[in-house]
Order: sequence, then structure tokens, then C-alpha cells
Amino acid sequence: MKLLITGGAGFLGARLAREILQKGELCGQAIDELHIADLFPAPADLLADPRVHSHAGPMMTQSSLFETGFDGVFHLASAVSGECELDFDLGLRSNLDSTRCLLDGLRKAGNVPRMVFASSVAVFGPDPSNPMPDRVADNTLPSPQTSYGTHKLMLEYLVADYTRKGYIDGRSARLMTVAVRPGKPNGAASSFFSGIIREPLAGVDTVCPVDASVSHAVSSPGKTIQGLMTVFEATREAMGGRMALNLPGLNITVSEMLQALEDVAGPEVRQRVKFVRNEQIAAIVANWAKGGTADRALALGLKPDASYKDIIAQYIADCAQPHYPEGALKGLRH
Repeated sequence: MKLLITGGAGFLGARLAREILQKGELCGQAIDELHIADLFPAPADLLADPRVHSHAGPMMTQSSLFETGFDGVFHLASAVSGECELDFDLGLRSNLDSTRCLLDGLRKAGNVPRMVFASSVAVFGPDPSNPMPDRVADNTLPSPQTSYGTHKLMLEYLVADYTRKGYIDGRSARLMTVAVRPGKPNGAASSFFSGIIREPLAGVDTVCPVDASVSHAVSSPGKTIQGLMTVFEATREAMGGRMALNLPGLNITVSEMLQALEDVAGPEVRQRVKFVRNEQIAAIVANWAKGGTADRALALGLKPDASYKDIIAQYIADCAQPHYPEGALKGLRH
């Protein structure tokens, strides 16, 4: 099998690549080639695998790669929420134009690859004409309130239409907010969900820009990767249609996250988080779903994380990996 992961040099994409390479096959077919397309080269440990081919540069310049023909594609590359709000043209170029370039390249190749598009819970939002439930479901009508969410929704429909036309076998999976992410904060408005755990564990003071009562659906990196791979391997019949499905998430408040941090790491670590409201981020978060359900994903055998303490424990265990930053746990007493 010849696979492509866009955004495969980033945190989630690289983790997906490692899981696929370790498994060695998808849908019963051995992985012969794994191509990683991103703005920068793939991490060294992936490049050391002879099956991996790295392609660095903007997606808009890689149309010839997409036309070579792939058996499977995971499309993760995207400009994130905060970036799209600050730079409207960047968002359009990085999300809509780049995905159209990818889809048309796959269409020209003509071999109908299976493709998983990483959409987002950000497609949901409140509107006077469409009140949003506290927990959004697979069939909740999306009404995004950010450019990022709008791009994701538009691409869900585009993937579904290319599938209807027989150009690809596409399926869109709406990711819940992924935490805990390592390294520095990115441009996503949701990055504080990782920061309020990651920084205290590293011995660094940090701020939470929203109220402790804020509720959201989150998923560990491990559960998210499991979800993407399961959606890829699912039959069309098991998917239950062409339209996007929600991946499972743990519905939890910021207060409950911090209590879990204290339970795992102690009150000293918890006290490194201070509340300093950021009106711009708070306004974005106020339009997000407070939680979600994922009936179609549950039917595929997927489940959310059991608790936020489990998510923190996964991060602590992951910090032993060589590709995680040094000192990530220096604030944690052993």
C-alpha cells in the first residue's frame, strides 16, 4: 500500500505515521511506501525508516506528488483557528485552496484512493436560526462561528461530493480538541487546553484565558490516532453514509481538568495555573460546543478516554519518548 499523510511532520501527523509504520499494514495490506507532505521535513526517526518519503513545501506546490497515485490518504494539514482569524487569506490558501489541489491531484491519478479528512468539532456553533445543543451529535446541523470551522465544514462537503462522483473513497472525522500536546503553544485558540497541563508539569507558570466553568470535548492523542485509523479501515457500510462523523471525546470542564492535574501531580503543580481572561479567546470559546456525542464512531468500536487523569497519565508516559522535549516533567516531583 502506498500512503500519503499531509501535515505528517507535525505532532499528530508524525504520531499517526509512527503508529501506521509500527502496525505495518492497513486494511490487510502491507505498507510499502509512506509519503509525508508538510511545510518542513519529517522527523529524523521517521526518515530513518526506508518506507518513508518526505516532501517539504507548501501543498500548493506539490500537485505533481498528489497525481502519482495513492492507495490511501490521511489529510491533516491545516491552518489552525487562531491563524485563520488573524489572517483570512492565509486560512483560505492553507485550507481551501490546498485541499482542492490535493483532491484534484487524486482525481487525476484516477485510482480512487481511500481518504480520511481530519475535520473538527469547530464546525458547530450557535446561531439565532439554529440553536446549538450543549452536546453536539453526528447529525447536529453545523453553523460554524470561525473561519477555521467554516473551512472544515466546506471541505467535509467537498470530500463527500468527490466521493459521490467516484473520484475518492472519502470519509471525514471531526476531531475533538486534542490534549495534551507537547512543545510550544500553536496558533489554535484551543491551545490553552494543553498549556494548563503541559506547562505546570514542566515547572512553568501559565495562565488560563477562560473561566473555570468552560466545558468542552477533549481527546488524548492516542485515542485520536486510533479514531483516524479506525475510520480509514471501516467499510463504507459500517460508516453509515458519506457525511462526517464525530470522533468520541471526554466532555469535561476546565475546573475538572485542573482537579485531575492536582490529583495526579499535586497541589503545587496545580497552583502554577492562574486565571487571566483573554477576551478574544474567550469570545471564540464561547461559541464552541460544550460537549459532544459520537454514536456512529461508537458503532465502529471507538470509545472516549475514561477520565482526564488517564489523559494526563498518557502525556506523562509519552514524555519518555525521545521526540518529546527535554524537561517536560521537571515540575513533577517523583
